[in-house]
Amino acid sequence: MLTALVYKAHTQEKQIQIETQSSALILKAGKNGLLYQTYLGAKLTGNSGYDALSKENTKSFVINDGNPLNNLRHLAYPTYGTDNLFESAIRVTHNDRNPSLELTYVSHRTEKIDDNTTETIIKLKDQVYPVEVTLHYKAFYNENIVEQWTEIVHHEKKPIMLYNYASSMLHFDADRYWLTQFHGDWAKEARMLETELTSGTKVIDSKLGVRTNMYQTPVFFLSLNAKAEENSGEIIAGTIAWSGNFKLAFELDNKNSLRISSGINPFASEYSLEPGKLFTTPSFIYTFSNKGKGQASRNLHKWAGKYGIKDGDKPRLTLLNNWETTFFNFDEKKLTDMFADTKTLGVDMFLLDDGWFGNKYPRSGDKSGLGDWQATKTKLPNGIGFLIQEAQKTGVKFGIWIEPEMVNPKSELYEKHPDWVLKLPNRPESYYRSQLVLDLSNPQVQDFVFKTVDDIMQTNSGVAFFKWDCNRMMTSAYSTYLKNQQSHLFIEYTKGLYKVLDRIKTKYPNLPMMLCAGGGGRTDYALLKYFTEFWASDNTDPYNRVFIQWGYSQFFPAFSICNHVTSWGNQSIKFKTDVAMMGKLGFDINVKELKANELKYCQDAVANYKRLSPVIWHGDMYRMVSPYDESRAVLMYVDDTKSKAVLFSYTLHPLYDPQYNLVRFQGLDPNKKYKVEEINLMPEAKKTLEESGESYTGDYLMNVGLRVSSSKVETSVVLEITQI
Repeated sequence: MLTALVYKAHTQEKQIQIETQSSALILKAGKNGLLYQTYLGAKLTGNSGYDALSKENTKSFVINDGNPLNNLRHLAYPTYGTDNLFESAIRVTHNDRNPSLELTYVSHRTEKIDDNTTETIIKLKDQVYPVEVTLHYKAFYNENIVEQWTEIVHHEKKPIMLYNYASSMLHFDADRYWLTQFHGDWAKEARMLETELTSGTKVIDSKLGVRTNMYQTPVFFLSLNAKAEENSGEIIAGTIAWSGNFKLAFELDNKNSLRISSGINPFASEYSLEPGKLFTTPSFIYTFSNKGKGQASRNLHKWAGKYGIKDGDKPRLTLLNNWETTFFNFDEKKLTDMFADTKTLGVDMFLLDDGWFGNKYPRSGDKSGLGDWQATKTKLPNGIGFLIQEAQKTGVKFGIWIEPEMVNPKSELYEKHPDWVLKLPNRPESYYRSQLVLDLSNPQVQDFVFKTVDDIMQTNSGVAFFKWDCNRMMTSAYSTYLKNQQSHLFIEYTKGLYKVLDRIKTKYPNLPMMLCAGGGGRTDYALLKYFTEFWASDNTDPYNRVFIQWGYSQFFPAFSICNHVTSWGNQSIKFKTDVAMMGKLGFDINVKELKANELKYCQDAVANYKRLSPVIWHGDMYRMVSPYDESRAVLMYVDDTKSKAVLFSYTLHPLYDPQYNLVRFQGLDPNKKYKVEEINLMPEAKKTLEESGESYTGDYLMNVGLRVSSSKVETSVVLEITQI
């Protein structure tokens, strides 16, 4: 009966085009009123090709009444409960306990936001129940990025229950599919793994509540028909902008068609939606490239710099951190002496890490004090304000570490507000790193977390930088505040965090902050709207860091990935610094222990980095040799005018006397002439590149290349390439 109603209401198909400079997503409302995806790929010239797409598809799908659907097969936002046999984007239960939903096309419009951005809005509704779903597609023309999300609302008399609520559903028809995922754990984040998809469903997800990227990073590459290389092949790069539990599902069906659903993980998160209240899913961000992974990464980097990361077009602060020099053991004298070290090194800022707070329970280790955000009087009798003043006298900025979402049971905060933590009734408290998670679904807790930042910012002129940490996941997750809506916890916690960060960003719009979560446990484009950068891993051994930074570089620009020179590893200070310069440079070393030539090298490297950082941060990144393919890694950054470039070559663990091939440069102008100069040399060291100081055409460098790699274990070469 419902199908007949739909056919009566819709007599002609409507085509919807969502295009960027190089890609297109085509949707079509069929005569039956349902909305289908007919194409996702390279942009075609004119509309005739799009018009022919559904007609050329010989695989037909027949609904129960026997009427063919013009060979349209892929529902743009498939529902559960009627005749869908595969993954659904949305599943609900109505007031009368009917578990079905069928969404029909109502209307669409495209709004021009600016010269580069358009948003297409498609309204769908159920013909029987008052449930409406709106699909949003924001297209960034020059960056070839599409951002997609969904809004759900209903007007039934009582709440309906949402069980599935995907941000998007994309469809593909290829011969074969390869998925590259990024997985790991503490100290081994963002490791790349490529596998061919087979029949069934592959799921990448998180159920950790916070620090959600601890095991799986919410990003992926999907290669179509053949494995995508760095510079060739059809590929989709996708990521979900959500800081809580996420789910990416890849379902390969009996027809060898692939559907990808993305969004909040519905696990333990059925959501009771009140009448008239809007449920908005997070954004799924993706790009199509027919020029391999490299172009997909550059698309994302350019988009992130303009739209995805706070202050993406502004400079970042180089810094010296005290953690590995002092750990918890410091006082005012030690810290103020390090201000002078910061100035000597040539970096912009001193960052005070963990251990500066707590009085009844001083923070002398990780078992106490967390939650009591007042300076420890025995360590810092004159408070944070004194440190800010002394840093300013030295000519450096002052930053500070906080972990405001967490609390130690041994703290004044916990003693005053035991009901503010997540813990199960009638069971022992569950500790991880001797701490508990504060309940950010509770507005009182949100106020407390905001006040933590606000109080510090009200001290004298305020700190210049925050490192915001989050060192545990949710276990035994139960909210006293949510009472009978415990399945809302994972969602409401994340929303509560965003509310706090919105308040901070509104009051302190120019405040830079580093996102940290026990290493790279939080790396998503939802939080990066509030943070200028993220800490990639607590593992700062430069050999391991090459792989970690390589993985993150696939989806995030260099200026957002924080890399520090530390005591981890036995490599030279040059190798450590050159690896850290691949992204946002910092130091976490005892400057006083550096030898004279090491200090001189660091000072020169910092000066080089500051001079070249616009190219590294905002240039196009080209990955020429992968550490997954050879015992070295080679990459370069090229500015928009193709007049300046920086190349990094890292030799890892080669066999004896490796005979490395020439490396062909990328991204240069073949008609320009460039001088190639090796920089970042230890004092009085010989240059590795024999051709250093010579000049070549871009054509020669890109088609012939140079030997840019040392043959020695764990060594590095940095080249500055300048148009003559």
